[in-house]
Amino acid sequence: MLDRMWIGAVTLAVALLTTIAGAPAQDMSRYPEWSGQWRKPADVGNQWDLSRAPGRGQRPPLTPEYQALYEARLADRAAGGLGGNYTAQCVPHGMPQMMTGIFPFEIVVTPKTTYMLSEYNEPRRIFTDGRDWPRELEGTFNGYSIGRWIDDGGGGRYDVLDVETRALKGPRNFDQQGIPLHEDQQSIVKERFFLDKADKDLMHLEITVIDDALTQPWSVAKIFRREPDPIWMFVDCSEDNHHVWVGKDDYFISFDGYLMPTKKNQGPPDLRYFNKTQK
Repeated sequence: MLDRMWIGAVTLAVALLTTIAGAPAQDMSRYPEWSGQWRKPADVGNQWDLSRAPGRGQRPPLTPEYQALYEARLADRAAGGLGGNYTAQCVPHGMPQMMTGIFPFEIVVTPKTTYMLSEYNEPRRIFTDGRDWPRELEGTFNGYSIGRWIDDGGGGRYDVLDVETRALKGPRNFDQQGIPLHEDQQSIVKERFFLDKADKDLMHLEITVIDDALTQPWSVAKIFRREPDPIWMFVDCSEDNHHVWVGKDDYFISFDGYLMPTKKNQGPPDLRYFNKTQK
């Protein structure tokens, strides 16, 4: 059995090498060198707008309806709840929250597709092959991204990547503080990636979100630092997750294995399907 598996693995490896050897070489001379691990600097927080304080200090341009939702979430967090932080339910960050850089990521550039790989989120694909938007798209947390390379410096090499992302699904937020996006999932996210002119290990990201929960497009600037000696990890949200949802309520499994509240004066869950006289 092991011999057959070993022979199969060797056959697959040979086939892959043959395919790679027979494929036309990709001309990467015009594309930037963005390899390595990118992470937000240690002194940068997880808030959406880095120029403003977290929480209410973000002052998001929300409509009255979604400002009220945000206020309710902040109150829930103050009481010990999650305040709309879907990550505790193992929901992917999705766009645009994944670009806060909570986890480091890697950028793999090819002429037709640029890949963004993270320790937590699903791989993100940015298509740069000149395609148009498909007529029908099924929404995903990362959305469907089309990019365009630009030679902004006029030196014959690309140095800017412009990206637009559509076809998103929820639930999603701007950040871990629960700044909401509209439930209609019609967000459009526009990004502009480029390296600092004086520091090739500092990446700038200008990002604008157009969403029906906002009174106007919201533009922010983010930075990421290239890590010289990266260490990669695998983060599985379901591993050791102590949060439990019963209906719309969040509870927590204590370290001794019992269900406990997450907020002050939180009532027990509905136990209608259990024998309440059981000891």
